[in-house]
Amino acid sequence: MFEYSLLHWPAFFTAALLLTLSPGPDLAFILGQTAKGGRKSGFAAMFGIWGGTLVHVLLAAIGLSAALAASEFAFTLVKWLGVAYLVWLGVQALYSKSDAFNSEIIHSNTSAQRIFIQGALITLLNPKVALFFLAFLPQFIVQSAGPAWAQFLLHGFLLICVSALVEPVFVLAGERLTKKLRSNQGIRLWIDRCLGMLFIALGIRLAFESL
Repeated sequence: MFEYSLLHWPAFFTAALLLTLSPGPDLAFILGQTAKGGRKSGFAAMFGIWGGTLVHVLLAAIGLSAALAASEFAFTLVKWLGVAYLVWLGVQALYSKSDAFNSEIIHSNTSAQRIFIQGALITLLNPKVALFFLAFLPQFIVQSAGPAWAQFLLHGFLLICVSALVEPVFVLAGERLTKKLRSNQGIRLWIDRCLGMLFIALGIRLAFESL
């Protein structure tokens, strides 16, 4: 089982690396939270995104993602739930008070847990992620290499492993670049407003997505 040609893994890891480095909602969320709350917030966002991604991999492996892609009603329902959630997060950020950036609040376990859940939900409530896995992972499924569901899990897990090699670098670099900015109350408030506009923009973008 899991016997592939010599060209299989170089092709897969090259594609996975390029996908991880490409700008997108996930990376924007991670960098936004890093700018807002530093390393801890950035890592919480990153782990949340990975958690949501892992669920999508599991759904693709058992065939639920295919069912979502085949049902316009299910796709639309999940899409609008995602739109509503992103806009809600954006409005919250736009109307937050500057004292919400108090370092004791930002670095509390409660805040990290909240950011983790937000990251997971942002990924889970985006049906385009499910469609992406249905389009990307099957290209690396080899009929003679074992059950398709096992290959889905293997390649999905390895895709997250590639992210684990790249995204922490963005978090650490982003934390260093924005460390001085976060000490300024006015700039902290400005960062939160930008994060709010980013959420709303992502929601609007998702609203225009279709099967």
